[in-house]
Amino acid sequence: MRYLQYRAYGRSMTNSREAGPNRQYDVLIAGGGPAGLGAAVTLGRSLRTVLVVDAGEQRNRPAEAAHNVLGREGTAPTDLLAAGRAEAAGYGAEIFEGTVLSAERISGGFTLSLSSGETVGACRVLLATGAVDELPAIEGLAAGWGRRVLHCPYCHGWEVRGRRIGVVATSPMAEHQALLFRQLSEHVTVFDHESVLGAQARERLTGMDVPIVDGRVDRVLTDGDRVRSVRVAGAAHEVDAVAVATRVHARGELFQTLGGRVSDHPFGTYIETDATGRTAVDGVWAAGNARDPMAMVGAAAASGVAAGAAINADLVDEAVRRAVGAEPRVEKCRVQE
Repeated sequence: MRYLQYRAYGRSMTNSREAGPNRQYDVLIAGGGPAGLGAAVTLGRSLRTVLVVDAGEQRNRPAEAAHNVLGREGTAPTDLLAAGRAEAAGYGAEIFEGTVLSAERISGGFTLSLSSGETVGACRVLLATGAVDELPAIEGLAAGWGRRVLHCPYCHGWEVRGRRIGVVATSPMAEHQALLFRQLSEHVTVFDHESVLGAQARERLTGMDVPIVDGRVDRVLTDGDRVRSVRVAGAAHEVDAVAVATRVHARGELFQTLGGRVSDHPFGTYIETDATGRTAVDGVWAAGNARDPMAMVGAAAASGVAAGAAINADLVDEAVRRAVGAEPRVEKCRVQE
């Protein structure tokens, strides 16, 4: 098993122990983006043993920078990831670079098989697995995704302010998206690719001087990180950036393996939780884009912190119940008492 090597605050720690069938953690966190690492820091600061399993497939990896992150504004996603890993490991969290292949409930907790072929145990599981953006099947969109093919005006709008922005309409959300980008530029055009704009939407866009081009988009022409034009029925419309609303799907395979059901929302899927991140599956929490597809980096990290605190409190409560005899001691899941 491959672990990151760090020195923990106040004590020496190599994090090089081999995980095996008898290696037990208080919490296994599946996913090491802002949500997962935020939870790892919170749990580590409460002296919980934590394993973060991460394959490095964060949703924002293609982007040049993460924005609206207080104190870290404009940091490259890879740099933000490295800093977060170092902070989590500094509090004793172990980082495994790989994936969780399967999970099974046992008495008092879970056993989980990792992509290394090894098996570990955990008392609780946090799913910070993130989400995947499903782009419309338009040639050229994927090539510029995260750079000049955008979806969020708050994440990337400043970088294209005043530029020519083409909004590809694939759902009724396109009106809202176009009006937000219109706040940033006077040169916004909507391409009604799926004929989704109703009369009221057209009236509102026209009232804000946003032209509408009808017809299916054939192709988005890109040149490296630059967008050149949007082609509709063979005609090229020059733009500097393209915005499109994706369908956002939670990475919910592990949740389903644990007995959960991924829920639908109008634009994709998510893992339903309560306010703390607790799911309907006992002992399983979710945080970040897996539970809230709209969460930006800061919000995802905050939800991880909240979930980590809730898990720690749940483990404390379990230890108290055992101490007073309200719950039998379970050999497989050794909660600190």
